[in-house]
Amino acid sequence: MKNDLKSDISENTGINVDTCYQCGKCSAGCPLSIEMDFPPSYLIRMLQTGNATLGEKALSSFTIWACLSCETCYSRCPMSIEIPKLMDYLRERSLSESKANPAAREILAFHRSFLKSIEMTGRLYEIGLLAHYKMHTMKLMQDMDLAPKMLAAGKLNIMPEMVRDRKSVSSIFSKTIKKKT
Repeated sequence: MKNDLKSDISENTGINVDTCYQCGKCSAGCPLSIEMDFPPSYLIRMLQTGNATLGEKALSSFTIWACLSCETCYSRCPMSIEIPKLMDYLRERSLSESKANPAAREILAFHRSFLKSIEMTGRLYEIGLLAHYKMHTMKLMQDMDLAPKMLAAGKLNIMPEMVRDRKSVSSIFSKTIKKKT
């Protein structure tokens, strides 16, 4: 690891993982803990140790990508540890260090497709999102039987709806990209 992960988390998010006393309420309430390689409380314990190897495991875990940021963990935490904010930071760090878990490939493809749609139109354009996602995952025919039904029901717009002030949206994306570098 480039820097001490535990210190970086505190510096960049204001979260002190040492305040967690391992009650397990976050893991017990997490709707996706069964899908994770490490439940949230275990991931926090890995970070608490300050051990570089465990920090690397946390950054390359599937857990940080499986997190929905639903905030169930945060609402149940007696110490008010912002676990979704922690997961966001770990995802960003994982990406910047090229440590994203290979099992999260489709999640990352969806994330990138979603952001690309917002960047291009200023709002979500479902057909564009799906096309981008399917090209990156090569699941071209998955759910194709649903498209005609959704089009007929008026649930999908053929043409994207653009926001009026796309310059402001573009500004948000460029400021975020500058901040990262």
